[in-house]
Amino acid sequence: MNRCTTTSSPAFSLTSPTAPARKLIAAVACALLCGALPVSAQVQPGLGGMRTFPDAAQRGTLTLNTASEATLNGRTIRLAPGMRLLSPQNTLVMMHTVLGQSYKVNYVIENSTGMLITAWILTQGEAEQPRKGSDTVERNYRTEYDAIRK
Repeated sequence: MNRCTTTSSPAFSLTSPTAPARKLIAAVACALLCGALPVSAQVQPGLGGMRTFPDAAQRGTLTLNTASEATLNGRTIRLAPGMRLLSPQNTLVMMHTVLGQSYKVNYVIENSTGMLITAWILTQGEAEQPRKGSDTVERNYRTEYDAIRK
């Protein structure tokens, strides 16, 4: 029982005289495809830029004393359960890694309990922008002392 009596070569063979060219084309196509995959995993435009903060956020200096207590603008404040501290890259910071360190932050205090619920560690650019509760004094008048100071 013979099924195939002719010995013709297939149209696409990796042993034909043009096989090295086909192998090269396949390798280049694979390299281009593999090179394009990591690009989709890169940071999207807009992320890592300036963050937007809620209107209720105020500015201050935060020092974490313990896992449940901190000093905010020189006053002791309790941390709410589930308090979130976010880095300049907007990632969550574990409290035990920053105990005793001071940071310039924007923060939100929970209205019902008066506890600190969220704080964002600021970049230099974000810290330079004025915000309610910051250490700078904002007034709508000038004095002679202000002119001398500058």
